[in-house]
Amino acid sequence: MEFVFVRHGQGEHTLDIPNSLHISDPSLTEEGINQAKALREQLPLSPTDVLICSPVRRTLETMEIWSKGIDCKKIVSPLVSPRMFPQIPEGKTLPCDKMLSEETIKADFPDFHLDEEAESEWWIKGINKMSEEEFNLRGKAFIKRCKLMGTRRIFIVSHDGTITSYRKFITGNEFTRGDFPKETGIVKVNF
Repeated sequence: MEFVFVRHGQGEHTLDIPNSLHISDPSLTEEGINQAKALREQLPLSPTDVLICSPVRRTLETMEIWSKGIDCKKIVSPLVSPRMFPQIPEGKTLPCDKMLSEETIKADFPDFHLDEEAESEWWIKGINKMSEEEFNLRGKAFIKRCKLMGTRRIFIVSHDGTITSYRKFITGNEFTRGDFPKETGIVKVNF
């Protein structure tokens, strides 16, 4: 099975760092929209593909634009929501990384399915500040569920820290912030 991690397109929260990190619920910029459209040629989708994305507007918009016109399964899961990397126990979740409510997702993105197997507490807490030990437990269960979906590849639209955390967990390799994928960067992991 192949996991294809895709970082979301450029978001409004990246235009004036560090000030813009305090924007709540940032959307894609015009450049981010173009990056998401470019994914259609870089990574063409088929109806047998499964896409899973973070419950944050910029990832949802990236997945919506990329998958437009393709009748594949689209799932929103808090288990691929924003995650700090490396973990800072005293760190705080920034406004730009707060997850949308299930109700907002249903209203704004009606073609997407909510991850019903994710425990309700993760729809509230997310994985941003989860300890590495707990992340590894949740990650293992999440990957096992993905394998049971019976498809040859799963695309995960997420965030730089989350992608790097999963890469570390899956491969056992060490990574730094220097290994973060760029906007709409693609990372493939086979197992």
